[in-house]
Amino acid sequence: MSEDLTPQRVRQLWHLLEPLHAVLYYAPEAHDEAAALGYGTESRWPSYFAWRAAPLGPVGDAVVTAAFYSFNPAMTARYVPAAWDVADPAKVLAARERAVDRAYRSIFGDDPRDPDGLGAPALAEAARLARRAAEAARTAGRPLAAANAALPWPEPPHLQLWHAATILREHRGDGHLAALLTADLDAVESLVSFAAVGAAAEETFAGRGWSDAEWTAARSRLAARGLVTAAGAGTAGAGTGTAGAAVSGTATDAGRALRAEVERRTDELATDPWRAIGADGAERLADLLGGPWVKVLGSGMLPAENTLGIGKV
Repeated sequence: MSEDLTPQRVRQLWHLLEPLHAVLYYAPEAHDEAAALGYGTESRWPSYFAWRAAPLGPVGDAVVTAAFYSFNPAMTARYVPAAWDVADPAKVLAARERAVDRAYRSIFGDDPRDPDGLGAPALAEAARLARRAAEAARTAGRPLAAANAALPWPEPPHLQLWHAATILREHRGDGHLAALLTADLDAVESLVSFAAVGAAAEETFAGRGWSDAEWTAARSRLAARGLVTAAGAGTAGAGTGTAGAAVSGTATDAGRALRAEVERRTDELATDPWRAIGADGAERLADLLGGPWVKVLGSGMLPAENTLGIGKV
């Protein structure tokens, strides 16, 4: 790793880009586009699985479960491959581009006098830098990054920024799964161990579909490895979000060390694309993304706590 392109910078860029990507899953414009395709919008999951899996093509639930990793296979099976009966992936991809375009216009506006607006030179410069990094990403062994990188680049700079953010976050995510596998953490264990270091409250992970029994069993397996304290009174599974009070921060020293190593390895595996713009380019991009990041968070559409541990670890 370059001495100048530090792990802290690599993680900072992810923190800045992730909200720009995530508007797809929360923006009302995205819900409108999903409903127009025929997806239910009573929760975000029908469209989430369609939006995120569409670059892979009309794949089945086993492929999506493997690529997404943290979801209960039974939950994935509820939405895939049924998602492609509602709309084929090509239609989903076109709709998600419309959704992001509409959401960005709502959040940022297109007044050229606004330094953080869609018509501002700063956003176009940010898009160019992020695209250079995304195009340099090596995608071997990274299915979600490869699938998104294979899509054509949109023309408007704001959509190029979103597309670059998506490739880069999936590139990082694919690497994160490799780090979890190296740490011998299965899908539910990865969530239990993450909650145990205080990344988020246990109930925040309820959307991944694991039952209380499955969560408790994973905690027991981790306790047997000396990674978390044994379950006691007041602990709860994340599966239903209804059993008792959620407890986090129960990792042992060994558990915290293992999760720290997972995050260190994730940063390391995510570094390569950023070498294309170097330390100076990375610093410039971080400066340029500050305003858009504030606007997205200021929109109030993203949840205050997330399963990614942003701002916590």
